[in-house]
Amino acid sequence: MIYVLHDEASKDFLSIKGELHKYLIKVRRHKVGDIVNFRAKNELSTLHSYEITEAGGRSVELKLLSSAHEEMQSSKKLHIGWCIIDAKSIEKVLPMLSEIGVSKITFISCERSQNNFKLDFERFERILEASMQQSGRSSFIEFARAKNIKTFLAENPDTKVFDFCENVLEQNAAFETVLIGCEGGFSKEERALVASQENFRLATPMVLRSESAVVAVASKILL
Repeated sequence: MIYVLHDEASKDFLSIKGELHKYLIKVRRHKVGDIVNFRAKNELSTLHSYEITEAGGRSVELKLLSSAHEEMQSSKKLHIGWCIIDAKSIEKVLPMLSEIGVSKITFISCERSQNNFKLDFERFERILEASMQQSGRSSFIEFARAKNIKTFLAENPDTKVFDFCENVLEQNAAFETVLIGCEGGFSKEERALVASQENFRLATPMVLRSESAVVAVASKILL
């Protein structure tokens, strides 16, 4: 764990109890004298370093040593327009997308989307918290919604489209916005909408699931 998220990070002294206490002492095996880094959710760009002064059976006491502006995020930006799929499938890959460095995801209601699934952005953020603490990332992925592909393209005219086509994504390709379809791909009407955009595929003969495509494309562009 690179740092710990705690609402009171930045105070001169912290007293940690409950599950976080158990994690620090029993799982991470921290002891008196160890340095533990913290960030507060309302000011993620600041890293606070604390020293453990007491490690009791029910609480850990820490004192602040230093606070510094220290952001950790990808040097590139990638905004993914993602046609809605099963929320459980989205949740499985969110930590990977965070660690890769995706900056924003706009979820789009497409004709073949499973629109009965409800997207819980607060739950998504809770899932990201664990990933961020492990990877060191100091910003949440931004989440948004678009009612359809037409609206998304109007707001993001430079969007590249991942689709079945002859154009293979080059090794050194660079762009900031990509559209990825849901299971079953785009409808006839949606294909007409994206026809004027630059389309590409990956250099594989296999058909990728939507969540696999999102991870693969993000890795190709950001890593």
